Amino acid sequence: MSASLPLWAVLGLRQEEYLKICEDLGNEPSETVLRMYAVMWSEHCAYKHSKPVLRRLPTKGPHVLQGPGENAGVVDLGDGLALVFKIESHNHPSAIEPFQGAATAVGGILRDVIAMGARPVALLDSLRFGWPDEARQRYLLSGVVAGIGHYGNSMGVPTVGGEVYFDPAYSGNCLVNSMGLGLARREEIQRAIAQGPGNPILVVGARTGRDGIGGAAFASQELSGASEADRPAVQVGDPFMGKLLMEALHELYKAGGVVGVQDCGAGGLTSACVEMANRGGVGMEIDVLQVPRREEGMLPWEVMLSESQERMVVCLERGREAEAVRIFRKWGLEAAVIGVVTDDGVFRVKEGARVVAEVPVRSLADGAPEYTPDAREPAYLRPLRAFDFARLPEPEDYGDVLRKLIASPNIASRQWVYSQYDHHVRLGTVVGPGGDAALLRLPGTKKGVAVKIDGNGRYCYLNPRRGAAIAVAEAARNVVCVGAKPQAVTNNLNFGNPEKPEVYWQFVEAVEGMAEACRALGTPVTGGNVSFYNEFEGRPIYPTPTIGMVGVSPDVERHVQPGFKRPGDVIVLLGQPEGAHLGGSEYCWVIHGVVAGDAPELDLDLERRLQECVFAAIHQGIVTAAHDVAEGGLAVALAEMCIQALPEARGCRVTVPLGPGRADGQLFGETQSRVLVTVGREDVERLRNLALEHDVPIRLLGEVTADGRFRLAVLQPSPKEGAALGRSLIDLPVEALRREWQEGLERWLVPGGA
Repeated sequence: MSASLPLWAVLGLRQEEYLKICEDLGNEPSETVLRMYAVMWSEHCAYKHSKPVLRRLPTKGPHVLQGPGENAGVVDLGDGLALVFKIESHNHPSAIEPFQGAATAVGGILRDVIAMGARPVALLDSLRFGWPDEARQRYLLSGVVAGIGHYGNSMGVPTVGGEVYFDPAYSGNCLVNSMGLGLARREEIQRAIAQGPGNPILVVGARTGRDGIGGAAFASQELSGASEADRPAVQVGDPFMGKLLMEALHELYKAGGVVGVQDCGAGGLTSACVEMANRGGVGMEIDVLQVPRREEGMLPWEVMLSESQERMVVCLERGREAEAVRIFRKWGLEAAVIGVVTDDGVFRVKEGARVVAEVPVRSLADGAPEYTPDAREPAYLRPLRAFDFARLPEPEDYGDVLRKLIASPNIASRQWVYSQYDHHVRLGTVVGPGGDAALLRLPGTKKGVAVKIDGNGRYCYLNPRRGAAIAVAEAARNVVCVGAKPQAVTNNLNFGNPEKPEVYWQFVEAVEGMAEACRALGTPVTGGNVSFYNEFEGRPIYPTPTIGMVGVSPDVERHVQPGFKRPGDVIVLLGQPEGAHLGGSEYCWVIHGVVAGDAPELDLDLERRLQECVFAAIHQGIVTAAHDVAEGGLAVALAEMCIQALPEARGCRVTVPLGPGRADGQLFGETQSRVLVTVGREDVERLRNLALEHDVPIRLLGEVTADGRFRLAVLQPSPKEGAALGRSLIDLPVEALRREWQEGLERWLVPGGA
């Protein structure tokens, strides 16, 4: 902290913001007031650079019960049930203290779900690190995975899916995005609101300490080489207390009298109380001396800004205080009345009889200025998009390329990660980690909920608008591949410093692409999180919008998975029949060390028709397996279906007709809107008719075999008119591919590996 700078500057406020604060107050703020403003007006809490852009996203739909603005979004599942879900980031804390950073990411997202009145049923996580040849990246990955498992397993909430992605762009700033889902009866949904002058305000759960102070401000600045000094800004979680808090709150909900509940997340008591009062259009008075503490000598602003975990703020109906205290005492927790709702629109903080802060609620909650910086297309794009892929040599050994791709850290099995998570606790998991999407059983019905978390920073680096649209389309496609109809989206938008024109351009373009895809696919955005300033020593990460997609299956028993099921089944490609797109592909990065070109083309109308066709085929019982064609392209998707097949169906014989373009592009390129399915021979005509009905291209590629070999040939146009020449390109034992896939990630993570 520099003695030459005024406190407002040290706290990260701009001069014009400080002057606006003085204008709103009619005087110069005290230290406590200024520190509260610094948190509430931080980028992390106020969304100063993103609000104007986020308004472009579609947020309403026939299934949406609660959109943006609450602790989490809510969609109607029918049968009186509602799904509560939300995604948030803990990037900066995880870069400094990976175990606690990731653990508290899980804890925070679970409390958001609990605060809505729901019981958590699932977790997913999207993780991004630098290339795993660096020891620090392996340390970060190990710590983050351990932290996620520690909190989720201890809470008894299954981690059912996620993604792990490696790229040098994330070497200095890893990404940890956590998604939580919960179930509730529609009438049980709670709101984060304070109303009713005279109603008491309680803080429940853990005692307040000094941990996490400054966490919101820390998340609103770039990381640097000196960031270890920010370790005190990282919160420390206690999942066992979190479990007790969940049970106590659900008992309190059943007892009645709850007006509103808000998690103490970023900004601590200040953020929770101010946001609740603002939603209710009321004021609030808090006495910091009534807040249970675990440390002596805490100043008022430390109490108000602490981000100690496992705490909630509850607004109760007057007269229900003793009952609430009794319930929490039963669970070994504290509940203390710390304030009262007022009708004057003022947020007043007292220390006993002394007033230490008196601020208009609306100024603190909504008064931060909004910024629309200059946006400029980055200069790097033009040479990258002009890259001539003809310069890259075509493979001499396609089998060797497939082996290397299937072992890539971005494609290989994630079993090393998800084996550390309990993904079957609560007995609701039908399809867990390793499938295209997770699928959960809805109790008391035959329905299921599918969920997927997805994104591709490399595509967005090359074309943020199209890359973000692809993230939405691919997440929806994965949900459809397990037999569910996409319903809604939550998102986490991870970008660099928005004050840089190139970064802000990326952000605006990505939101526009996301909005286009969500409108086209009928998946409104119910909420999410924006994480800016993901940079290390001035170098931004790839622009990385992460999509959390939820869908509903009308019959959970009518689901499919990627692995082949029966020898003799016909392998069919639905969707784009041809494509040799190499831009942004895993093939170009792993085999040639190149990130260039443009993101793949995306026809959103075809995408919608394809998804409707696949959904119908699954629920008509035509399809025995389904798998999205994504990273690594067609050849990798086929290999994954072989690897995950039942033992008696672990082989295939396919022939790919080559269209215009290079063979490597058609086998390993990442052309969009493609799904591989298998059907019995007796059902091929039914599938043809269904594809015709939905106007979806269909191509029969070959058959599932029982010989344990992966055989892929191509048909090349012959100089003789109307003729084609067949050529075998890959003939490998499936077991060899399975070993590469199974061990690919672990080789980087154990001593003596890659």
